[in-house]
Amino acid sequence: MDDPTRNDSGTLIDLYRRHLSRGRALFGQVSGGLSEVASEGAWVITADGRRLLDCGGYGVFLHGHRHPRVVAAVKDQLDRHPLATRVLLEPVTASAAAALSKVAPGSLPHVHFVNSGAEATETALKLARALGHRIVIATHGGFHGKTLGALSVTGNPTYRDPFMPLLPVTHVPYGDRTAILTAIAEHGPQACVVIEPIQGEAGVIVPPPGYLAEIAAACRHHHALLIVDEIQTGLGRTGLWWGGDHDAVVPDIVLVGKGLSGGVVPAAAVVASRSAYAPFDADPFLHSSTFAGSPLACAAARAAVETIAEEGLVERAHEIGARLAEGIASTMIDRLGELVIEVRGRGLLIGVELAQPGVVGELVLELLHEGVVVSTSLNEHRVLRFTPPAIMTPAEEAYAVAAVDRAARTVATRLRPSTSAPAEPPQLATTGGRS
Repeated sequence: MDDPTRNDSGTLIDLYRRHLSRGRALFGQVSGGLSEVASEGAWVITADGRRLLDCGGYGVFLHGHRHPRVVAAVKDQLDRHPLATRVLLEPVTASAAAALSKVAPGSLPHVHFVNSGAEATETALKLARALGHRIVIATHGGFHGKTLGALSVTGNPTYRDPFMPLLPVTHVPYGDRTAILTAIAEHGPQACVVIEPIQGEAGVIVPPPGYLAEIAAACRHHHALLIVDEIQTGLGRTGLWWGGDHDAVVPDIVLVGKGLSGGVVPAAAVVASRSAYAPFDADPFLHSSTFAGSPLACAAARAAVETIAEEGLVERAHEIGARLAEGIASTMIDRLGELVIEVRGRGLLIGVELAQPGVVGELVLELLHEGVVVSTSLNEHRVLRFTPPAIMTPAEEAYAVAAVDRAARTVATRLRPSTSAPAEPPQLATTGGRS
């Protein structure tokens, strides 16, 4: 069989166009036809041998790429028993569940493994229904996945409208205490709240201090169910173990994903309290999946959690994130001035809001040219998102900031003369510290 990594960019773009997506093929053309064929640590290697510092990946690579400990665990499991019969007990899945429960907020005891973040959302919504919480409250701009149930709580009409009607969901503005507390009080014990501690895909939106704590208190008071989506913010990404830890919140259900893979094998999970998990605890076949919780994925998940703890990746995310946010903010504001609206985030979840979506596109391409991969935000195209790994060296941090400087300078030369100065200077809101 031919080695697909040997395909030239034209051949690869044609394969995408014919078999995957014309839209994705077009984006590949615009970005220079680069293809990734290898990775290690903070770096992705292209087919032509370029090394790109990965500050994107939508929050997956907290450990970097191919972390030796996670790879070793997966290789060992692959050589012994990658998939289970699902008839007998299987020790790797059990030990991975124990490891995740140990670090969960409030040490929530029950774990249900799935394959993706969207599946985690689906699982939690089914638990809510089984418990009688049939009125779902979510937020505008929220992102919880694109399967039908997850899409119902995702707050972006662009992705929702083609698939209507979806599950009935009440959407309220994110960060608006009055709106969400009123909705919880109105629906009481029937209510189920699905919310992110920081809205990643909405453009790294950090809520007001105490917002999540007030929601949690209202859910307890009215006997509503609280589901906190930590798929992007969890496992150290924001500089604490969980995004909800910034408000000292212990929800009924936590959704986990992205970093749980260790950057090696897809893995996600629902972690729940005893009462919230009761329907699945009584009947394990009420919700199941052939491949969810496979020994191979759980070997990666267990190694990922243990590595975060033993290598201090939570603390490193806090420290590296504070330095990077400051460097990115000062550079962006210095070079782009009025084109920068705000720089915000926590830990290694950093968003730069620009005046126009076109500026974001220009920066993505220029940063690629300068050797850095970044992400856009699916629900807010004016926000450039940095989600680098917590294993970055000081030299790699410096490389990232220098690349941002060069890219911003190029874009400023191209675009800034056509803009007018704002009434107020850009804001620096890097909120990278512990709140």
